[in-house]
Amino acid sequence: MVKSIAHLLKENGAVEYGEFVLASGVKSSYYLDVKSAIANPAVLKVIGREIKKIASFDVVAGVAVGGVPIAVATALASGKPYAIIRAGEKLHGKGGQIIGKVGGLAVLLVEDVTTSGGSVIRGIEALRAEGAFVDTVVTVVDREAGARDALAERGVHLHALCRAREIVGDERAIDPIF
Repeated sequence: MVKSIAHLLKENGAVEYGEFVLASGVKSSYYLDVKSAIANPAVLKVIGREIKKIASFDVVAGVAVGGVPIAVATALASGKPYAIIRAGEKLHGKGGQIIGKVGGLAVLLVEDVTTSGGSVIRGIEALRAEGAFVDTVVTVVDREAGARDALAERGVHLHALCRAREIVGDERAIDPIF
């Protein structure tokens, strides 16, 4: 029997409890450390295989840092190329914010965790500025804290492999603020 993504993440130490400030600026009583869990190649492989089933795409892209290994795993599972979205514009060498060809192509954007959607929104804007077509984001875990609505406002569908409540329980997931 195949384990759920939530189970694999829990089993591989993806949740920690304490006091954390998330990238969105929100304070939380738990932290979803998907990056550490996907350091296990078996977990990363399962995630890549699951993502490739979700949408049609020409290129898969990940926002640095958390989305990059997920994009690579999805590229390997699908046989499609990947692109990397840097956190900011590179001003030396060839410059730019995107590594890889995305112009005129259907790009699937992947992320480790979504909260408000800020990181993926910046990724979508960077991809669209390069002429990419982006209408789907796949996140490993959705904290269900606004990302889905924020992306829908931009014409993008958010698909989650699992939700925070599947990892930390309903009570904790709906009241993550301390």
